[in-house]
Amino acid sequence: MNPEFLAISIVILLFSVIVHEVMHGLMAKRFGDHTAEQAGRLTLNPIPHIDPVGTILLPALLILSGSPILFGWAKPVPVNPLNFSNLRRGELFVSAAGILANFGLAIFAAAIFHILNALPQTFPFLLGALLRFAVTINLVLGVFNLFPIPPLDGSKVLLSQLPYNLAKQYQKIEPYGILILLVLLMVPFGSSSLLQTILRFFVGILSKLLGF
Repeated sequence: MNPEFLAISIVILLFSVIVHEVMHGLMAKRFGDHTAEQAGRLTLNPIPHIDPVGTILLPALLILSGSPILFGWAKPVPVNPLNFSNLRRGELFVSAAGILANFGLAIFAAAIFHILNALPQTFPFLLGALLRFAVTINLVLGVFNLFPIPPLDGSKVLLSQLPYNLAKQYQKIEPYGILILLVLLMVPFGSSSLLQTILRFFVGILSKLLGF
């Protein structure tokens, strides 16, 4: 792998997960919760957002193992739903904000790629590869966070829409969420893990919709 491509792709991954978390905090602020703002997390400065496992260890392991899919996460922004002006609506919009941010970044990178590709002069191969990576990594992050498994955003989106009794039952799986994700990541399915296979399937569909 080209060292220059690898270095810039890590920066793109870091930027994508940070934007994801910042959008959670900004949406929470809109609903009346200033916890993330008070904690200094409404910033694109990477230092407050770095999670040792999700931002450093997991991406490094995936790169070293030659994984076809690279993903990770930043340290979750602190959010206090009790401060929301509308609890259920706030939980829905705050949880969805990060996912939509990643899909938005994917669409933006895809649009830039197609615009440059339509120009009469050719653009650098490295730039094209990086834009393709930006599309893919943001689709991966968006799809990954849609999984309805705690602590992922998809679980909170689902929780905000369930009737009270079902929500109470659903919350019981929260302590086992990380374990479920690890099992999905470790269980083999074809040439990769079950989690990677699911991600590749949905990312492949979305990539085709974006013209890749």
